[in-house]
Amino acid sequence: MNRAGMSQTLLFVAIGSFGAPGELAAAVRQGRPNIIFIMADDLGYGDLGCYGQTKILTPNIDRLSGEGLRFTQAYAGSTVCAPSRCCLMTGLHNGHTRIRDNIPHGTFLKDGDVTIPEVLKTAGYRTGAIGKWALGVHGSEGKPNDQGFDDWFGHLDQDQAHFYYPHYLWDNDRIRLLSGNRGERKGQYTHDLFTQRALEFIKKSKAGPFFLYLAYTIPHWSDYPGESPDSQIVPSDEPYSDKDWPQVEKNYAAMVTRMDRDVGHIMALLKQLELDENTIVFFTSDNGPCGGKNRAHKPAFFGSAGPLRGLKRTLYEGGIRVPMVVRWPGKVPAGRVSDRVWAFWDVMPTLAELAGATVPKGIDSVSMLPTLLGRPQKDNHEWLYWDYGHSRGNFKQAVRLGHWKGIRNGPGAAIELYNLANDLAESRNIAGHHPDVVLQIERIIKKAYVESTAYPIRVPRRKPNP
Repeated sequence: MNRAGMSQTLLFVAIGSFGAPGELAAAVRQGRPNIIFIMADDLGYGDLGCYGQTKILTPNIDRLSGEGLRFTQAYAGSTVCAPSRCCLMTGLHNGHTRIRDNIPHGTFLKDGDVTIPEVLKTAGYRTGAIGKWALGVHGSEGKPNDQGFDDWFGHLDQDQAHFYYPHYLWDNDRIRLLSGNRGERKGQYTHDLFTQRALEFIKKSKAGPFFLYLAYTIPHWSDYPGESPDSQIVPSDEPYSDKDWPQVEKNYAAMVTRMDRDVGHIMALLKQLELDENTIVFFTSDNGPCGGKNRAHKPAFFGSAGPLRGLKRTLYEGGIRVPMVVRWPGKVPAGRVSDRVWAFWDVMPTLAELAGATVPKGIDSVSMLPTLLGRPQKDNHEWLYWDYGHSRGNFKQAVRLGHWKGIRNGPGAAIELYNLANDLAESRNIAGHHPDVVLQIERIIKKAYVESTAYPIRVPRRKPNP
């Protein structure tokens, strides 16, 4: 799809066709809602109090949940950051979106790709992105300012985003040196800078409508020695300093609570500016929690995956099911919990419909606006698809089909089958009992996966028999 022909390939969604209650149409007429989409990095399904966490304090996000809608079956775009963000921005699932994996490096969004901010700009939105991008570096077609964002601040490269005291950040198309971090000093923590810029963006955009994509980088590990507490580096381990925990776990909890504190700052500013009633706020994570034998931090210490099996880089539920909280006073019913199944690629049509904007044809998405507003959801997915590990020698594929979950852990491997309705932990592989369902999932995998020269699948050589 190219932008020159965008008007011919977009389907206009009129306000009158929303199928939403009258107060929504009135709200759009009075002023389209501001949209704030906050995304944590490697935050687990079980890391928030509203999802069952008992050790880490998250009062502000828990308040968002109490004042809004909490989803129990929301899914990330992928099990790692770059493809997950690509699915979010383009409305396409992982099987054929532009960016499929974190490696090989060098694949970025192109001019022909249509993104959420481009769609919202057609409805008069001012757009800002802050934090971690991962979809295009300087000199490529994929950098934020070329993909619909009016204002950009943060890390273009996902690997640079592993550092919390870097020497510089990108400020639109220029490098902003961080003098407090020169000479190996640690004086400017990127998360704090992202929050400061987010508050500034909201103040400058208060005339509205605006879209803020705030992609925080915590609690992702940092590129300090993995066995060191600094792999979860944070300026202070408060309020956990006195806890009898490993230092790295104090740091991890402090990162999450620091982020929660800043979500509170954002919500307070919205009220101060009298924007609270006309701003819809989303909070989620880009994938499941990160662990590994070379990491000092152990997700099991806090039960970061909650009741789910697996972590980041797996396609079990713990790697792809994420927290999702949505708040909009007077529009999104407060204190509700939804088991509606949806994924990151559904965000684009949902936001477009909220804004009275246009929705690209050919995307894989379903608008979740009826569910957000407490209305019957007529359109639903028949299935969801993910894959990962193309060039790593461990290519995996997964399908959600109703309450069934199928996973293929390697090219040619047998499909594992789980019934999520009664086996949320994916502990009982029942593929042998339901060959008909396995066959359905096999067909979906063949349909959903489209080969890409940018992501060739490496099949490891079998060792010869001795």
